[in-house]
Amino acid sequence: MSWNPRWGVVAASALLIVGLAGCAQIPADVDGTVDRLAEGGSLRVGVTANPPWTETTGDEPSGTEVELVEAFAAEHGADIEWSEGSEAVLAEALRAGSLDVAIGGFVDTSPWTDKAAFTDVYTEVTGPGGVTEKHIMFTRPGENRLLVMLEVFLRENGAAS
Repeated sequence: MSWNPRWGVVAASALLIVGLAGCAQIPADVDGTVDRLAEGGSLRVGVTANPPWTETTGDEPSGTEVELVEAFAAEHGADIEWSEGSEAVLAEALRAGSLDVAIGGFVDTSPWTDKAAFTDVYTEVTGPGGVTEKHIMFTRPGENRLLVMLEVFLRENGAAS
């Protein structure tokens, strides 16, 4: 059997197609949260009071995590739509898709793994009695690109003392 140059073209084309298929945004967001932010959309953030991480007594939320999320949103040109609720209400809102991120001084032992995606631990704080708290934030399940972008941001900006 002799070599036919057309087979080389077919093989090269197949490799090109496979290679281009791998150029998609990975990780991806199931519902396109990052794309929505890039198009001028708002980051929908749920907050529950847990000073000094989050406080909800004024007109606008405040606290360490509020400042972090505001800086993350600003870095991506997004405004924030705030929603206040209990940890359980926020976790359910994430699962339902009505929030993108939730903050409230959450720790890595939170029971909401079935309703929210957890960021990596972004800071550790030793509290009374020598107990170490490993702080995380919640994101909407399936929005993996958002999760990774927030984790990178927190690694670079989130270490608290």
